[in-house]
Amino acid sequence: MKTLIPILLLSLTLSCQFNRKEDLSRLVATWTNREIVFPEAAVFTTYATDTVAYPDVNMHPPYKVVIYADSLGCMSCKMQLDKWKSFIQEVDALTNSQIPFLFFMDTRDISEMKHILRRERFSHPVCIDRKSDLNRLNHFPENPSFHTFLLDHENRVKLIGNPVHNAAIKELYLVEFRGFVP
Repeated sequence: MKTLIPILLLSLTLSCQFNRKEDLSRLVATWTNREIVFPEAAVFTTYATDTVAYPDVNMHPPYKVVIYADSLGCMSCKMQLDKWKSFIQEVDALTNSQIPFLFFMDTRDISEMKHILRRERFSHPVCIDRKSDLNRLNHFPENPSFHTFLLDHENRVKLIGNPVHNAAIKELYLVEFRGFVP
């Protein structure tokens, strides 16, 4: 009996890992080449205050990065804006600032968002998505690790995953960008 319990635990663990890998593969396959649809009235601001002239979400550069964050849980913990600033600088240096980063913040608490953006000194334009329009149009996966997308010029998903939370995903993004010569 004592040997049966570890064997059961091991087989359960291996089974869960296999199912998780299978689920991830299925999720990636479902989202790869899927078109992301943008809300018609996306307005970008700095510090959730000043409206800025930011490229149209339907523009057609070779790539664009879309980051969607909802207000469930700790927004600043999830976003890690300091890491995004570093990643954007790295990509800008690599691509001569040709890759737009489109941040959509799904929150109804604008004052908290202003506070987070100012505290983190995150001056990159963001779209405050008060009505969850981007998610409503696209039905993103529940797992927030899969709310960041590298899109091609037709707004089709080339990569899914957050490059500031996962070094392997970051390298996949950088490989794509290195292939792009501005």
